[in-house]
Amino acid sequence: MKLWSANVRMMGKLTVITVAMFAFGYALVPLYNAICEMTGINVLALGDRNIPGSIEALPVNTQVDASRTITVEFDANSRGPWEFKPAQRSLQVHPGEMATVMYEFQNVQDRRMSAQAIPSYAPQQAAAHFNKLQCFCFNQYTLEPGEKKSWPVVFVIDPKISRDVKTITLSYTFFEVGGKTPAAPVADATGQIKAGAGT
Repeated sequence: MKLWSANVRMMGKLTVITVAMFAFGYALVPLYNAICEMTGINVLALGDRNIPGSIEALPVNTQVDASRTITVEFDANSRGPWEFKPAQRSLQVHPGEMATVMYEFQNVQDRRMSAQAIPSYAPQQAAAHFNKLQCFCFNQYTLEPGEKKSWPVVFVIDPKISRDVKTITLSYTFFEVGGKTPAAPVADATGQIKAGAGT
């Protein structure tokens, strides 16, 4: 009888502890929010509270120079039997604005190949202001026979670029790794891309 009575008391204690733990856990969320709001510790919660519901109210990116537009032309040269081209030939962007262009490649040979692209710019002064955030030219790639790939180039043109620059040509030369590296295309006096030496 004593054992049964002790078990009942123990079950009662465990039940009280379980209910108290549940109530404490349930109360933690509003308690945490109240403390964070009073102390200002939860910066994300404060930011969410202050942002209006419409996306138009978000702050404007002050890095973008909307007062001018630069035309970026895309060019592709290949040194070997494969297909390589930009998905679009040109794009108009504001300096400071992030933009993306896709390049398409296909290995039309009946063998596996490894290749890499080398970028060049016209006019040459644009190179220092053409910032690539993502580019297939950063890596070498191995493609199986007939394999197709599409790669993005994500870039931003520095707003500090000269106002005289109205057009930039981004040119890639795609070559097979292991062979002789071709000279990168260069621009002539008119700003047109021409093949480098050895072509």
